[in-house]
Amino acid sequence: MSGHLHSIKIFFAKWMLKAIYGTCRFHVEGEQQLFDLIAENKSVIIACWHGRLLMPVMYFANRNYYALAGTHADAELISQVASRIGWQMIRGSSSEGGQDAFKNIVRSLKNPGSVLYITPDGPKGPALEPKSGTIRAAQITNSVILPVGAQSTRHWGFTNWDTFFVAKPFSKIEMIIGKPISFTRDDDEKNAKDQLKTALDKLSDKVDDRVQS
Repeated sequence: MSGHLHSIKIFFAKWMLKAIYGTCRFHVEGEQQLFDLIAENKSVIIACWHGRLLMPVMYFANRNYYALAGTHADAELISQVASRIGWQMIRGSSSEGGQDAFKNIVRSLKNPGSVLYITPDGPKGPALEPKSGTIRAAQITNSVILPVGAQSTRHWGFTNWDTFFVAKPFSKIEMIIGKPISFTRDDDEKNAKDQLKTALDKLSDKVDDRVQS
């Protein structure tokens, strides 16, 4: 795709998402925890399953937070759109650019009060299984992880390696920011992954129940 056509695609994707999510009503629970941690100069990792990533992306737009996106084609569009709505993008994955991306993640989180958004099972899965990077980044930088569950009352689901949700216009979006999770450098990685997965799964189930009731 030429540069001009690519720019047009990004432009329309940005305004389409802004138009859709601008009609939605967000009901967010637990956000004060984020503000409190920032006020304490704690760095925060916001973690959400990959399939639900768009809702936090749109809600937390224009706050100059950091976000991690892969280097594959699907992530390229999301990354370009996110950078145009106020996110500082870090590019890379476990398979491509992983070391450089991880260094940039650590560098960003070492700034007191910084916030990084990450999908622990992205960018290529397996779905709902955290990778090591999120845990290691939290351990190295002494950052707090805030797990997030999000779902909309009406949505489209696009299935690839996971189901990727896009809210439909005029939906209500339920988003819950769970209790902070902290790990020390000595914590077992598998146990830490299990703890994060349990927290994210419970929050996902909770918002699913809410939007279906």
